[in-house]
Amino acid sequence: MVESDRAIVIGGGIGGLAAAAALHRRGWGVTVLERARSLEPVGAAISLAPNALRALDVLGIGEEIRDLAAWQGDGGLRTARGRWLSRSSAEAAAARFGGPLVLLPRATLVDRLAALLPAGAVRTAAAATLADPGDGRRPARVGTGDEELEAELVVGADGINSRVRTALFPDHPGPEYAGFTTWRMLIPVPGVDFAPHETWGRGRIWGTHPLKDGRVYAYAAAMTPAGGRAPDDEKAELLRLFGDWHDPIPAVLAAVRPEDVLRRDVHHIVTPLPAYHAGRVALLGDAAHAMPPTLGQGGNQALEDAVVLAHHSRDLGAYTAARLPRTTAITRQAVRAARLNMAANPAVVAVRDTVIAGLSKAAPALLLRGFDGIADWRPPYAAGETSER
Repeated sequence: MVESDRAIVIGGGIGGLAAAAALHRRGWGVTVLERARSLEPVGAAISLAPNALRALDVLGIGEEIRDLAAWQGDGGLRTARGRWLSRSSAEAAAARFGGPLVLLPRATLVDRLAALLPAGAVRTAAAATLADPGDGRRPARVGTGDEELEAELVVGADGINSRVRTALFPDHPGPEYAGFTTWRMLIPVPGVDFAPHETWGRGRIWGTHPLKDGRVYAYAAAMTPAGGRAPDDEKAELLRLFGDWHDPIPAVLAAVRPEDVLRRDVHHIVTPLPAYHAGRVALLGDAAHAMPPTLGQGGNQALEDAVVLAHHSRDLGAYTAARLPRTTAITRQAVRAARLNMAANPAVVAVRDTVIAGLSKAAPALLLRGFDGIADWRPPYAAGETSER
């Protein structure tokens, strides 16, 4: 590594900050260009599975984040009337995959990642455009409106509507609507005690999870045409859709203010990209492989991308080879999961619930097998390794 090695990361979300931190640890001079005026993240909370926590180990903050785990004991899957379809144990999941599941505010993780970077590395209110992807003989060039920067590596971490992806692969069809929209809330709900759970209805799901800081993370999803909005406000829409579901959902909704609700249509990349790199530019996270949230792996895969990219920063072809097959398979699995948990046909829902309940009783660990090969991932290098090999 020489002093002139520069990396520009376009996008200051979780994946972009993690990539910048991983590259910084390996000697790169890094600059993060974020078009928003602050690093305030989009979304309320993020679930980090053991695979993502191992990526954070590489960055030196894995144990700190594990200490924020709130899930103890049992949780599980319920019907809209409250019947438990399956029960899941935090201890069983940790034993199977070698670590806990941690749910924490996105802002907390963003703050921890940003703190790993040198002062001045993050530039907000800095919209960036890829001017030239570069090649083996010349650096890549990035325009910011009032200047043009050169770098030996550019990372496109600019999300699902990535302009970097479009510049690299203009013929790719891009993301498509997944058929459902989501609502997210992160709120205090005093006096309500419950086990973490997800509830599946007909074409609708709800999740309620306590956080270690005392707040509750709640999310919902429903099949709906793209671009829809409530005629009044999104809290009223949630009351219409979920107000008669089991406790503690009514209590959670009673604590919600309309301004607490974040609504967003779900889009995903159906057609895999031909590669996750071109020239001196690499894509990661939603820019490369946006997926439905049904496995909770979107941010987790971005963290994996970040440390693998740092490992292969001198050979972007190896980065594509390591990441494209894995993330394509996980995206397809998330799409299949969405078809199951967002099913709306009454007959299909009845069969689904019966099968899940039966499997849960016959072999409680069987439902965890869906995360084999995902949550047990390990990074290509250890936390103490900072030089390229």
